[in-house]
Amino acid sequence: MTPTGAAPLVEVDGIARTFDVSAPWLERMLERKPRLLLRAVDDVSFTIARGETLGLVGESGCGKSTVARMLVGLYAPTRGKVRFDGHDLSQLRGPRNAAQRRRMQMIFQDPYASLNPRWKVSEIVAEPIRVHRLVEGRDAIRARVGELLRHVGLAEADAAKFPHQFSGGQRQRISIARALASKPEFLVCDEPTSALDVSVQAQVLNLMRELQRQDGLTYLFISHNLAVVHHVSDRVGVMYLGRIVELAPKRTLFAAPRHPYTRMLLDAIPDIAMTGRARTPVAGEVPNPLAPPGGCAFHPRCPWVHERCRREQPGLKANDGGGLAACHAVEENRIDTRPASARPSSATP
Repeated sequence: MTPTGAAPLVEVDGIARTFDVSAPWLERMLERKPRLLLRAVDDVSFTIARGETLGLVGESGCGKSTVARMLVGLYAPTRGKVRFDGHDLSQLRGPRNAAQRRRMQMIFQDPYASLNPRWKVSEIVAEPIRVHRLVEGRDAIRARVGELLRHVGLAEADAAKFPHQFSGGQRQRISIARALASKPEFLVCDEPTSALDVSVQAQVLNLMRELQRQDGLTYLFISHNLAVVHHVSDRVGVMYLGRIVELAPKRTLFAAPRHPYTRMLLDAIPDIAMTGRARTPVAGEVPNPLAPPGGCAFHPRCPWVHERCRREQPGLKANDGGGLAACHAVEENRIDTRPASARPSSATP
């Protein structure tokens, strides 16, 4: 169930995705190499309520985009289930599957690569309308395309142009118009502003918030930019090496993060108000995902590591802050979980 107690629109239950990255069979036989399996996502679960924005953050390669692609059907989960409005998407076939998929769309990271350069904007935005047969007749489709372009802050005359005639921010607006063309209820936004200038990022984010309010949209918002996630999200999930290590309401997570990895991400943000506060540095690099460490995947970099962390993988457990954290040190009260402002200073500012 969602934090509000209502039935969630999106339910992700223990999904995982494994990729076979082995060398070709003949090469493996001749050189006696083993198969190599990459666990990009491993046992990820969460829910998203109607009208809510769930932010998903983490370093590059942690599995955020793979989760996004599994939700919209671009990848099939190796195990686990994705339910949308109570329906298991893996069990739907034919028209029922198309009807459910129409209700969820994706906005991709790179607006320069996600639009067909050979198509005019009118064709790009009209494609979902034609595929799902939402509007019949050339004039009606043209009118709907013009309406969608105005809805995202573009001019109706822009329909006659090609993608290369627009700036990056304008191209992302075209991508949003295309996503809205099928009248979806749920949008998966895979770092939709990371390729844009800072000023343009703000414009696109404000547009997305306005569209959410007007159209009642639900978002999964993926980003590595914590400032962006703080601006748009209601709850935040933190991923590390294919697993969610912390999931909490936005205010709770930013004010009093539990997991050491979450603290590392927040401590990396320049903040003059935190001058003099004690910050525990986290060293090291992300482990090789082809050979992840045993126990807690974060233990080689964790300042609070104990022997249990090396042996036993922690599960997500509820805490008194209203969130979930997968950390033995949090569970055993070895970490000061007070807000940063309440912790002792290491020096006088």
